[in-house]
Amino acid sequence: MSTSHGSAPRAGPKDAPGRSSSPAAAVDPADQLARLGRSWVWLLGAAMATLIPGILVLVWPEATLHVLAVLVGVYLLLTGGFQFVAVFGRDSDRTPGLIIAVLSVLGGVLCLRNPLQTIAVLSLITGAVWLVSGVVTLYTAIATRDMPHRGVVMAVAALGIVAGIVVLALPTESARALTRLLGLWLVLLGLAETAVALAWRSALRRAGIPGRGASGPPG
Repeated sequence: MSTSHGSAPRAGPKDAPGRSSSPAAAVDPADQLARLGRSWVWLLGAAMATLIPGILVLVWPEATLHVLAVLVGVYLLLTGGFQFVAVFGRDSDRTPGLIIAVLSVLGGVLCLRNPLQTIAVLSLITGAVWLVSGVVTLYTAIATRDMPHRGVVMAVAALGIVAGIVVLALPTESARALTRLLGLWLVLLGLAETAVALAWRSALRRAGIPGRGASGPPG
């Protein structure tokens, strides 16, 4: 689950047009990750990494448990990767984002390491990732008063918490039932994360930083 950034975008000295930067700063990995992480396109990519697997799961209800585990594993790995990069684009505490990134990657590895695991294990991994990610994201949104579109982020976090609780509290008895349940929540979360990405684009435009909305922030 990806979230918006910790504070509203600001145009600083590095954002001034025509301002040159040193070659060392231009190739700094942290700086490049920060530029990418602040891009609304990156957030949209994270949303698609959630939405597309959800659609595939829903339109492919006869998928075996093996296929479902692979799809969920790839989704969690992609989510973890997107979240890790997005962390560098934040001015606030990066620890919550890193927790979500590490948890998602671990969940993805567990799913892919043994795709033939039981339905209960797959539900436990997915539900736990959604629940913890939702709680961490909700805490971040509440603690960060100047977060753009804070209400949208809190709504996405609440959706993730509900998804985690539902998956954990309602164990399914068949791969088909689990497929429908996970697919539905993936689509809902993907749509919610798309709304966060579009909200971040609006925040960037209002701040007068159109370049960040397309290819990441300069400098």
